[in-house]
Amino acid sequence: MDQRATMAQSNRVGETNLARGTPLGASGPSGVSRMADPPGILRNPEARNWNTDVPNHLPHEKVFPIQIGTELFRLSGASLSSDAPSYFSQYFQCQLRQAQEKGEDPNTAIRTLYIDRDPITFKDISLHLQGYHVAPRDASHFVKLFADAQFYSLPRLISQLYEENIFITVGDREFQIPRELFSDPGNSPNYFSLSFTIFFSSPTEVFPGLSREGLLRPPSILPPSVPNRSSKTFSEILHLLRGYPLEIRSPEHRAELLRDCRYFHLKGLEQKLIPHSISYNLLRKKSEITIRLVDIRQSGLSILTNISPSTAPATEPLTSPPPPPTPSVGYVHYQRPFADSSPSELILEIGDSATLLHWDTMRLEFFGETKIRMGRLLEVVATKLNLPGKQPLGLLMKNGGASSEPASPGKSGLSEEMVRVVIGEDCGVVCDGKVVDLNGATD
Repeated sequence: MDQRATMAQSNRVGETNLARGTPLGASGPSGVSRMADPPGILRNPEARNWNTDVPNHLPHEKVFPIQIGTELFRLSGASLSSDAPSYFSQYFQCQLRQAQEKGEDPNTAIRTLYIDRDPITFKDISLHLQGYHVAPRDASHFVKLFADAQFYSLPRLISQLYEENIFITVGDREFQIPRELFSDPGNSPNYFSLSFTIFFSSPTEVFPGLSREGLLRPPSILPPSVPNRSSKTFSEILHLLRGYPLEIRSPEHRAELLRDCRYFHLKGLEQKLIPHSISYNLLRKKSEITIRLVDIRQSGLSILTNISPSTAPATEPLTSPPPPPTPSVGYVHYQRPFADSSPSELILEIGDSATLLHWDTMRLEFFGETKIRMGRLLEVVATKLNLPGKQPLGLLMKNGGASSEPASPGKSGLSEEMVRVVIGEDCGVVCDGKVVDLNGATD
């Protein structure tokens, strides 16, 4: 018995054991139905069973020679059928069909398939075909495996690699990121998922922008990298995404984290990092959030109106005139998108020297960027209250129109050019470290 027959006999025994007594080639209709749709981005839940339930694309007991570069590989039909239809299975199926049509011996009619690719990478692919789990070692290894898996049309390996960890170099350091790390609300889609979608396509598309027809070899793919960001800051972001606390050393440190969160499109983590304070007001029995004006997002704004049950209008006969509208007080609430579970009453923090309080008229005047942001905020509040705005400005300005005029509080539909200020009896005013009473005196 020659070496090929011995190998075929051992393969037959191995496949019988793997199939747990199932006759060779008897994968049944289920094996055929699984091949109707490729796995990969479709996330076929039955794809994991293909290691033990091998379709009958090629005779399981036969050995097929494949030369990759300078090295010859001999793989059984069972191994080649375990991840098929592929370039290998279609090539040898064609040879077997031609031998049958010509009446030739299939054992002698099969010719060696030669492919000018890297044999070292194919060693890992051959292990995958033989049923072993192959995991990328680094970013370079990942792109080589993915490019050749696409080139050889191996649907199950493509599916596995598509769900593998994300390999990327940030700054001067390489990172291996589990995809589950971005499962929190607001953190997906992000820079990594979008970039991998562009460079590493689904099994139904070979390479974005390229046609399989006439493709002699896959294009050269560089491992993903972000050289213009800090690896130290990114490692701290990953630390936060894993659920660990991080000590914010300074406002500059927080600004670095927020800047990179915006760069990588991690909106959920960004909202958790912005400076804020959530407290409970014992006098009013309300939850309050203090946040900077620059960090306000339109999607988190809401208005809740308080109407006392004792002042609510009672049911009147139909003949009675309609009662006057019941006055109510509305409070602007804010809920950080993707971070807070419920809204709290909004307390704005306006930094810098951009606000002037006129004591004689009790009006606030804003300047510069603060004036524009406050105008946009009041425009949103006016819209939520169904108040007519004088100009389509602020965040509602979508298609131009009055785009040449900057947003301002006076054009919000809520007030005149300056915002009216009410200082209650329980309000404390401190100016330059000195307490100011309502009459303008200082202590």
